[in-house]
Amino acid sequence: MKKDNLYILWTNDNPLTAEHMVMMYSKNALLRNWWDEVTVVIWGATSKLVAENDNIQQLIKEGEESGVKFSGCLACANNLGTTEKLMELGIELKLWGEPLTELIKNKENILTV
Repeated sequence: MKKDNLYILWTNDNPLTAEHMVMMYSKNALLRNWWDEVTVVIWGATSKLVAENDNIQQLIKEGEESGVKFSGCLACANNLGTTEKLMELGIELKLWGEPLTELIKNKENILTV
């Protein structure tokens, strides 16, 4: 049986959107069994928000404790100078272009914020 997975492509660097949508929904989606797995993909400007905002870092930690997976775009992190900080936070970094393309082609559940 196929797992019911959700990928949240997080590109918006607004802290209120991060706190009141991305973090709140991803965490509750697992705690309330709306999805089997939730992966938040940190892309673009979001990389800088995560690296610089202590509150967002704490919310990511809480999300991880609830089972949310976080993965960042390595190219974005390199371009924005956030690679070291994201790695320090334990966030997986990889080149997301091809994997995202495969998710789209396979009609996976993707929510873009």
